[in-house]
Amino acid sequence: MSSAAVFAANFAWPLWDEQPLEGAFETDQSNGVLDNTVVTKVSRPWLFGFKPTKSSNGRAILVLGGGGYTQLMVGREGIVVARWLTSIGFSAFVLVHRFPNAETGPQAPLDDARQALRRIDESGSAPSGLGVCGLSSGGHLAAALLAEYPTTWTPAAPGTPVPKPAFAIIGYGPISTNATGRTLVPNKPPLEPPAKQALYNTVVPDEQLVQPAPPTFIVYSANDTVVPVVNAYRLAEGVRKAGGVVELHVFADAPHGFALDTVGLPVSRWPSLCEEWMQQQGLLKS
Repeated sequence: MSSAAVFAANFAWPLWDEQPLEGAFETDQSNGVLDNTVVTKVSRPWLFGFKPTKSSNGRAILVLGGGGYTQLMVGREGIVVARWLTSIGFSAFVLVHRFPNAETGPQAPLDDARQALRRIDESGSAPSGLGVCGLSSGGHLAAALLAEYPTTWTPAAPGTPVPKPAFAIIGYGPISTNATGRTLVPNKPPLEPPAKQALYNTVVPDEQLVQPAPPTFIVYSANDTVVPVVNAYRLAEGVRKAGGVVELHVFADAPHGFALDTVGLPVSRWPSLCEEWMQQQGLLKS
């Protein structure tokens, strides 16, 4: 089986080396269904590419799934999202990034995401623009790509330019409510492992956005019990202050992790609303 075939992708690239896929990461696939795949451990990050299934618009999107930075919902919030985006003309790239822990350090997910942007750009897959789409913790990571890289960290590839995302789609991400001093819960205990808390403390995207911020589509649930909706308001205001245009959708009733497969609720319409926004922004035209 080829590396790309693991996730039914068109191609697959290691991010930092030329080693084979074997042993790079571990997965759990509920009932053998690809769309339910969860990555549980990552030793070496990989990037999986999906070609447009309709006429290409010349743009690519880096897809960042969630999982609380301790696992990765690569099926529901990665492959399924890529399938949607390719159906409207984008090339989509699903990242399997490392998790912040004692071995990798807090910066590992961000370094991997930045390297993924470089690889996509170098491949020539995005002649008309490169965007990001992140859900849950992937929403935090996507927002981090719009922010200044922390001056207290040494980047993994110093001196190598990182493409600036031209647009962003961010859903139900913990943008800043996990950061010490920005939490909503008094005396909230630190998250485990410590590197995860350090990541949230250091990268607080709504306060660190590069100016001008790109056009950004934001979607959240008002009654999310895992990620407070205030994160949506903070990010939207941060984008506005950074000179960007923002489209904000807050649905009154939706579970955390609603992704693309929550049926029977108004939130199920968010991909259609996002497509209309992309049309308005000229992102669907070649």
